[in-house]
Amino acid sequence: MSTQIPKQTEKADETAAETETDAPSKGDERRAEKRRRADERRRQREAEEAERAAADENTVELRVFRYDPDVEGKQEPRFDTFHVPFTKGMTVLDALMYARDSYDSSLTFRHSCRQAVCGSDAMFVNGGQKLACKTQIDELEEPIRVEPLPHAEVTKDLVVDMEHFYDQMEAVEPYFQTNEYPDGELEEQRQTRENREKIKMSTRCIWCSACMSSCNIAAGDNEYLGPAAINKAYRFAMDEREGEDVKQKRLEIIEQEHGVWRCQTQFSCTEVCPKDIPLTEHIQELKREAVKNNLKFW
Repeated sequence: MSTQIPKQTEKADETAAETETDAPSKGDERRAEKRRRADERRRQREAEEAERAAADENTVELRVFRYDPDVEGKQEPRFDTFHVPFTKGMTVLDALMYARDSYDSSLTFRHSCRQAVCGSDAMFVNGGQKLACKTQIDELEEPIRVEPLPHAEVTKDLVVDMEHFYDQMEAVEPYFQTNEYPDGELEEQRQTRENREKIKMSTRCIWCSACMSSCNIAAGDNEYLGPAAINKAYRFAMDEREGEDVKQKRLEIIEQEHGVWRCQTQFSCTEVCPKDIPLTEHIQELKREAVKNNLKFW
């Protein structure tokens, strides 16, 4: 018995020593924790770099016209560059709103319905008159250059003074006038299907002034009625429900010196119209009506 006890004690001591040797020291634990944190930071950096690289590949470069006559240092026209994250279906208006909300809250432009109905966001995009809310980013070449409408006074950034345009529209009396009313109080003013089809396209005008901005004649003749106003005159002059005396008055307005005869049939207004109105055709038809109106047979 006395010879076996020391052997068991010896074995227990050896096992305890082995256990103590296998257990990590506090220094080992600290070094392992540092390595773990370093690996975690490295993986995080790699993820952020990959995210930035992906973002760089999916950004759109906008060069936006800037001008503010009321702020010193911004009174000289210039272009500012914005890099906007691209998303599928993004329009020029979406990109401008992101640039304004994320980078520069002083960026100024008009917009309202965002459905190509109000006509307030017509701009000069990559060298052409377009509605910002209707123009898809992925259909444009970069960098995308956004400017205010040409041939109009710029009030700030992408906003132009529309007063002259509205005055020209008002000059043709753009509202329905008739001498004959239905017999019944609640009876509607009837129109034939054929006549409705004839004037249908002319009723789509949203007063955006894109056509006026594209017209070289309007740029050189400030008194020219312009394609939008003449189209509005066409819409009512060709409506069979208007009285003959009213139609005569409209023809007298549009056949003046600065009316339909100033049009040189360049089709620029038709090309830029966001509602696809055949403006040049309507102007030519009014020319024919004016000629017939002045023919005298004795």
